[in-house]
Parts: sequence; structure tokens; C-alpha cells
Amino acid sequence: MEEVTYNSKDYADANQDIEKVAYVYLPPGYDVDDESASYNILYLIHGWRMTAEDFFQYSDLKNILDHMIENGDIEPLIVVTLTFDAENAPQDFSRSEAEIRNFYHDFRNDLAPYIEERYHTYARSGDVADLQASRNHRAFVGFSGGSVTTWSQFQHNLDLIKYFGPMSGDSWEVEVYGGRDNSQATVDLFEQVVTEGGYDISDYQIYAATGTEDFAQDLIVTQVEEMWTRQSFDQGNLTLNISTGSSHDLIAVQEYLYNMLPTFFEKTN
Repeated sequence: MEEVTYNSKDYADANQDIEKVAYVYLPPGYDVDDESASYNILYLIHGWRMTAEDFFQYSDLKNILDHMIENGDIEPLIVVTLTFDAENAPQDFSRSEAEIRNFYHDFRNDLAPYIEERYHTYARSGDVADLQASRNHRAFVGFSGGSVTTWSQFQHNLDLIKYFGPMSGDSWEVEVYGGRDNSQATVDLFEQVVTEGGYDISDYQIYAATGTEDFAQDLIVTQVEEMWTRQSFDQGNLTLNISTGSSHDLIAVQEYLYNMLPTFFEKTN
């Protein structure tokens, strides 16, 4: 795992200049000098009161990725674990809410350009035009509060990302817990983005996941069920996995990722 730091802004507090941290998983065989290689990339973001390194410190994510690649379940890919928090430290709910809502600016302006300038992805550079041209090779996945951020990426950065993996959290675009409590208005905004962007139903794919024992289950289920009533979403581009017995924890996240990752990215061979 490589720790990287990049320049960003505190988009929840007057756009102050800050430095942030992320962690990068490079697949076996990755050669920093091989400029001809191109890898799919997945951005993975944590939940409230977690930090960017938690997926690698407190779960078997690296081993899961290594074995899935070795077994041919997925093609080699780059995985970046990141944080919405300016200090990469647990905060009170109101502070985290503001950071979660505004993280899409960081991803578009700071993180994605920094990462994709430095690693062998399908983007020719970190310029927005090159990120847009390579969107079919980019995924964004998040757990809990990170799931809120994942829905926000769909709302604001659909031009950069094709694959989305929200786990145990709804959209807060309209209001906190708005995916559940105001699902019609929430999905109206999603449909507006799709329509105004001229996207076809095949231009994006969402794998949503939660567990039967997860206290956040109703948040994501209510929203997804409303999405299925709209012309922009169907069982083909919006999957909902409700795992029997799974709770709101990293054990469940490991299962969701194991099932989710093979559904992302078109095979190159």
C-alpha cells in the first residue's frame, strides 16, 4: 500500500487550502515504468468516524483483491481508499455531514486529477476531458457515510464515473436521510442529471448493498425501490443486494465488495 498526500481545499469551510491523505493499492505485477499499461480504478470511501486507512487496517481488503485477481475473478485494478474529512480523523456529525455533502468537489478538482496523473489508469492525464473520456474504467464505492458520498458522485460527477457501489446509505442531496424520507424528490434529481447529461440507461451501473441486520437498511432500500419506478433505472443497471444476516460493519463490506467487483468493468480479453 502506498500512502499519498495531495493538495485540496476544505470545501465545507470557506475553501481553505489543506493537504489530504489517501492510500493506493497497486495490483501484483504493476510496473511503474510501463507506460503502455492501463488499469481500471476504483475509489473506496469510508463511513462516519472512520479514516482513509481503515479498509486496509481493519479488513482483509488487500488479500481479497490479491486472491480475486489471482483467481481471474477480476482483472488487475488500482484501488484508492480516501477520506471526506479534512483531517482524516473522526468528527462530530454536523462537521462530517458538511464534508460528506461537499466531497464531490474534492474528487473532481483535486483527488482524481492527482491520482490519475501519477498512476497507469485509462486517463491520458488528470485533465477533466481525459477523465471524462475514460469514465468507463472508473468506479466509486462507499460505505455508510461514504455511501452518501457515492450517491453524491452520481449526482455531480456522472460524467467522470460509470460504476457506483453505495453500501448502507442513502442520498442526502435533498436533506439528511432524504433518500428514505424524501425519495421522490431525491430520485427526481437523479433523473434530471441523466436527462440533462444525455445519458443512456446503459451509461451507468449501480450495485447497491445492505444487510438484513443493518440499521441503515431502510435508507437505501426505500430509495432504490423508488428508483426502480423511473425510466432511468431498471434491474439491469441498478442492482440491490440485501445480504441475510449482515450488519453495519466491515465484515459485510468485504462480502459486498467480493460480490460487487466482478460486475464492474468490461473485460478487455
